[in-house]
Amino acid sequence: MMLKLKKAIEIVAKEEIMPRYADGDFGIKSDGSLQTPADLAAQKKLEELLQDVCPASFLGEEMTKKEQMRLWESSRELIWCVDPIDGTSNYVNGIPYFAVSVALMKKGETLLGAVYDPTRQEMFYAEKDGGAFLNGVKLSSPMKNRKLGQAMAQIDFKRLPKDIASELLAHTPYASQRNFGAGALEWCYLASGRFDIYLHGSQKLWDYAAGSLILAESGGIARTIDSENFWDGEVWSKSVVAANSAVMFEAWVDWLKAALPQIIR
Repeated sequence: MMLKLKKAIEIVAKEEIMPRYADGDFGIKSDGSLQTPADLAAQKKLEELLQDVCPASFLGEEMTKKEQMRLWESSRELIWCVDPIDGTSNYVNGIPYFAVSVALMKKGETLLGAVYDPTRQEMFYAEKDGGAFLNGVKLSSPMKNRKLGQAMAQIDFKRLPKDIASELLAHTPYASQRNFGAGALEWCYLASGRFDIYLHGSQKLWDYAAGSLILAESGGIARTIDSENFWDGEVWSKSVVAANSAVMFEAWVDWLKAALPQIIR
């Protein structure tokens, strides 16, 4: 199944996404986010091809919120959760940091996930209890003896509660910070050891469905700001506190709890 999934994603990227890359053609959705003809074409093609991989319901990022909620609530078995272009703003502006994200889920749990960056031809993927991989190479928790103060962090300040953002700016606990604007790919960069820790204030289902499995299968750990169990609470807007190893995760969460005991529990 994974081989068929990877081939389907690569076909969509080659035929629908990359030919339109940075062509300047986009519109604005009701929530203020960008939408391109490539988003719509890629989603339609994925919906078609994924049925050959595994027949299941299909939930796409470019659907209306009402339709997404109906599909999610009515699906009792398998459902594909897809973001045809994660990082559309980057895609529109010619910034080579975007990806196709696809996850096969059952009863709220991700069974299979793949995130493909067509600009670097990097396919991150994982199966539940089967490990995580990047272009066939197994991913695992990095054997770095880094302290939190040496960590490379992914921090999305835009969506963080103001108290957390202010504390991080005033008393920065890590060595350096980046945010490139494609949530699904950020999970994969964490899983592959390019980043050590991660903090995001609010992600949609399709932002974390595939990436969270890839991180978990690589040995990383995630929770939300509000709960130790990442899968607790709201599906459509979920915060992320994560690290690519147990040691770094403990240090990251301990710092957040000490600095912000009224928010992080």
